[in-house]
Amino acid sequence: MNAPWLEPTFVDRDVYERTVARFREASIVLPTLAELAEPARIPEPIRAALGSVAPDAPHPLNLFRVHWFNDRSRSGQLDVPDHIVLPPALTGVDARIVVALGDRFPLINAHKVLAAYGCLVPRLVTGNFDPTVQRAVWPSTGNYCRGGVAISRIMGCRGVAVLPEGMSRERFDWLEQWVADPADIIRTPGSESNVKEIYDACEQLSRDPSNVILNQFSEFGNHLVHLLCTGKALERIFDRMRSAEPGLRLRAFVAASGSAGTLGAGDYLKEQLGSLTVAAEALECPTMLSNGFGEHNIQGIGDKHVPLIHNVMNTDVVTAVSDVATDQLLMVFNTDAGRRYLVQKQGVHAGVVAALSSLGISSICNVLAAIKTVKHFGFGPMDVVVTVATDGASMYASEVERLRPKHFPKGFDQVSAGEAFGRHVLGSSTDHMLELSERDRERIFNLGYFTWVEQRGIPIEDFTARRDQGFWRGLRHLLPLLDQMIGEFNERTGAIERI
Repeated sequence: MNAPWLEPTFVDRDVYERTVARFREASIVLPTLAELAEPARIPEPIRAALGSVAPDAPHPLNLFRVHWFNDRSRSGQLDVPDHIVLPPALTGVDARIVVALGDRFPLINAHKVLAAYGCLVPRLVTGNFDPTVQRAVWPSTGNYCRGGVAISRIMGCRGVAVLPEGMSRERFDWLEQWVADPADIIRTPGSESNVKEIYDACEQLSRDPSNVILNQFSEFGNHLVHLLCTGKALERIFDRMRSAEPGLRLRAFVAASGSAGTLGAGDYLKEQLGSLTVAAEALECPTMLSNGFGEHNIQGIGDKHVPLIHNVMNTDVVTAVSDVATDQLLMVFNTDAGRRYLVQKQGVHAGVVAALSSLGISSICNVLAAIKTVKHFGFGPMDVVVTVATDGASMYASEVERLRPKHFPKGFDQVSAGEAFGRHVLGSSTDHMLELSERDRERIFNLGYFTWVEQRGIPIEDFTARRDQGFWRGLRHLLPLLDQMIGEFNERTGAIERI
């Protein structure tokens, strides 16, 4: 399926040597995944040198900021990942809903840069990608391709973004500043729900051997980097909370499906802390919930298929959130009228309201899915549900203006904000939730056959092997092997000695 992960051996020695030479010349050092999972391990000379590097500069040292432990400025490092504990005044429930903040990541203000690194680095250190001649192609619904283009530029190779033309304007504005050539932005038909059109474009590109497709939906590096790095980051947050209140229990991890990479953290948290894994999707396109289809605007969670890297048989709950709710709450959280309502009428602390700018559309979806999970299971004050904010509202300023006449044609004021908040937060129900039985898991798992075997040509034995949890546990032994290969690669380049 994915040779650089499943077979971490050299593919092409000549390509490897050219990559070493390129990185030696550019003084690029690769962080290990263990260092990104626990940034305290990053060598002190590198940490010191980072002090003079801006977090959005295409500088090789910014690879060492591709982790959850950056502070708000994204220049300093925290002991515990930055996060928000949402109060009952905002959620309407007593359980603690904790949101790790993805806009603290460098280069793109979104956590998908971590996935991009996790997908490319195995190819680099196995001679499976030649940055001197090949183009890295990043199929995405927005943030992953931005992360890939940023990583590509740092490494001195061409990065190609493939994404739907209907995504937010801010994504394209960013890409236009970062790609080497405007032709490296490929707009596919449709919007969030049109993932197959992205795959079709990549199929055309793959016919040219100079194009290497780094498909986040099928690259097991995406799963493993989140299992290790995101899983440990969320565990660190919960451990800090539990040290202050020993009776706290981690009940669930919630994340929208998207590429399913972030859901890998659920495997880690379930194993370490016994939490449930809850996968969310758009109600307008309920693929997992009911084999449904449709269009929606929860940007960042492409659907109508089940990603190859989704460990379906280890998922406990599926829930769906309407894009009407995420659209309208984006306005509540990011307009003066909405913020005034939350502070003055709901009594939400002004500091919490200010922090809501760190929640983009899919992040709001995660929060709503977490609220639904709390209500469904009846979790109480000593129960904790964790989720992530994949990006912040800065990627959606144009969406706020576009959505205003759509949802509030008579104008948006505090009354409008109150109605939206009451309907979508305080009035949220436990509808559209399914606790998965073994048969439910089999149904969702089997749905992936049509994408991966019939359309993409994955061998049936490789596809079905993923039913067994032994397959997923077996992937983990590759993490230390990869880190060993990264260490050997860095020794060959000698770049760390010049920092």
